[in-house]
Amino acid sequence: MTGVMANLAERANGDVASEPRVVLFTDTLVDVNGVARFIATAARHAAQTGRVLAAVTSSPLTMPGGGDVDAREGMLINVPPWWSRPMPGYPQLHLAWPARQRLWAAADAVRPSVVHVSTPGPVGLAGRAYALRRGLPLVGTYHTDFPAYIEHLFGFEPLTDVCVKYMSWFYEPFAKVLTRSAEYARRLNRLGICCSRLKRLQPGIDLEAFGTQHAPRDEGARCAFWQTYAELGVRATSIKCLYVGRVSVEKNLPMLAEAWRRVQELAMRRGIDTQLIVIGDGPYRAAMATALAGAPGGDGRAPASACFLGFRHGEELARLYAAGDVLLFPSRTDTLGQVVMEAQASGLAAIVSPEGGPREVIRPGVSGVIAPCTPEAWARATMDLLVDHHRREAMGRAGAAQMAERGFAQSFEAFWEQHRRVLAERAL
Repeated sequence: MTGVMANLAERANGDVASEPRVVLFTDTLVDVNGVARFIATAARHAAQTGRVLAAVTSSPLTMPGGGDVDAREGMLINVPPWWSRPMPGYPQLHLAWPARQRLWAAADAVRPSVVHVSTPGPVGLAGRAYALRRGLPLVGTYHTDFPAYIEHLFGFEPLTDVCVKYMSWFYEPFAKVLTRSAEYARRLNRLGICCSRLKRLQPGIDLEAFGTQHAPRDEGARCAFWQTYAELGVRATSIKCLYVGRVSVEKNLPMLAEAWRRVQELAMRRGIDTQLIVIGDGPYRAAMATALAGAPGGDGRAPASACFLGFRHGEELARLYAAGDVLLFPSRTDTLGQVVMEAQASGLAAIVSPEGGPREVIRPGVSGVIAPCTPEAWARATMDLLVDHHRREAMGRAGAAQMAERGFAQSFEAFWEQHRRVLAERAL
């Protein structure tokens, strides 16, 4: 790590004095999820625009480029943890306890003037303690609704109450807490975070990474693309409904599985060939596959009604989006729904739930549908789009046009401005 420290110090010394120097502590950076993609994109954009933003994590996994530092993506640093183990119920994710002094040494090399904490886990705790010990202002982003996750996973109210109290304590010293939707601004008020400390983060998307430019040029190319997944049960000519994200119960996937069984029954009666393409992984994958194996055409002998592709990322993920037809995203606990924005930018109509942040990034009836969280309502909304390809394609075009106005540059500038303001307020 010695060479890393020297490199960070050299880059930090070149900044403009009036600009903040930010070190961002996060428990998720190496993982495949929307939060990690947001942070990596922010770090890359900061590097491209001459800002100092170093994202620091602690994971037993390696960076995309290998090793503990991925310089290609901006200032991303992974300090190997002191201890780690797979998370209960989430073997794909690791609960890592950082080596605090090494983590703080990486932060010191940046010479930060503002500390940003992106997650309230062990790394986030270390970042919070670092800011308080160094007397630096704290900014945070509320990316994940952990109390809702606890409630959905365990259904044990006292445990949820403990989580709420922890979150209230955790964010108490923060000068600003950024929220990704108006819905979650209201929920954060209930955690005791007053409106004066809350700021809604303008949604943004990397339009170079996700967009209709990744779409197959014609139907023949589209079929050829999907044919490469034939061994996973994908049929080249079927209408593809995509789910992208963590495959877990708090994403409301049991409801989606039941809805999809109904879709398959209705589609077969009308002679429509459609498949659910699940992109991602998680603890509910096996149970979901079992639930859908009994659906018409999904018993392993007949053509599959649902196909599980596992984790996909980078250009492959962008091409999967752009070759799909509809996004089904039933989560009731997402603070924004980065996946929904990526799908819309790629030209997909989206069906989302009436709870959480995703409903705020679609135009109901124009770029997507907000459906009540019942299997009947989701089956009906899905079938309406499957039988009307003109409406489906019109929604996809509208979503792409809407997302074209939400480039990441504008979102990053709003994000950066909050750090600039916090630093200015501290100087008064």
